Amino acid sequence: MNAPTGKELEQARSSAQENHRALHRRISRLSDDAIDLILRDARSHYAWKDQPIADSVLHELYDITINGPTSMNTLPARFVFVKTPEGKARLAKSLKPQNVPKMMGAPVTAIIAHDMDFWKELPFLFPHEDRRHLFDGNPEYCADTAYRNGTLQGAYFMIAARALGLDVGAMSGFSNAIVDEEFFAGTTLKSNFLCNIGYADETALFQKLPRFPFDKVCSFA
Repeated sequence: MNAPTGKELEQARSSAQENHRALHRRISRLSDDAIDLILRDARSHYAWKDQPIADSVLHELYDITINGPTSMNTLPARFVFVKTPEGKARLAKSLKPQNVPKMMGAPVTAIIAHDMDFWKELPFLFPHEDRRHLFDGNPEYCADTAYRNGTLQGAYFMIAARALGLDVGAMSGFSNAIVDEEFFAGTTLKSNFLCNIGYADETALFQKLPRFPFDKVCSFA
């Protein structure tokens, strides 16, 4: 563990605080167009144009995703970008039949997974205090933390993809056990969900389904 201390820590904190103030001076909020792109008018997609995604875009997508917050900066998510015919054939074994064409037609399908041994990286990720003892020998807490925060990172991933001009289509209609056997056998990784990414063929879209109004699901306490 190699966290800054003393004057170095004071300077690091001061710099972080000023950087955040400067960010809000520069950008007070996203434009309505940007909000429409990433959430309000965004859609889940099922059909795809025959247009590849450059590896440089996938690197940029990861670089954005990794900055989303997680508990104790645990960052348990792991991403497998399935893009080769061989990888797609292995992944297809896990899918419900109606989901196979959606996956096969996408230029890339990301397996959003999480590492159950994420906590072993805490000396690097959370260097100012050793919290490995909270997880060592506590598999239920490890599983809960990995799943919750890995899911958060999966959501960041989808929003980041849309921000880069990509379209996404998340899928849960598959067997986690088969994915884990095919891609993560002998490791401490477990799959969470799948996400097709690419450039959508909008001819497969139907009307947007209803959303609840504020008063239906929100309250004040």
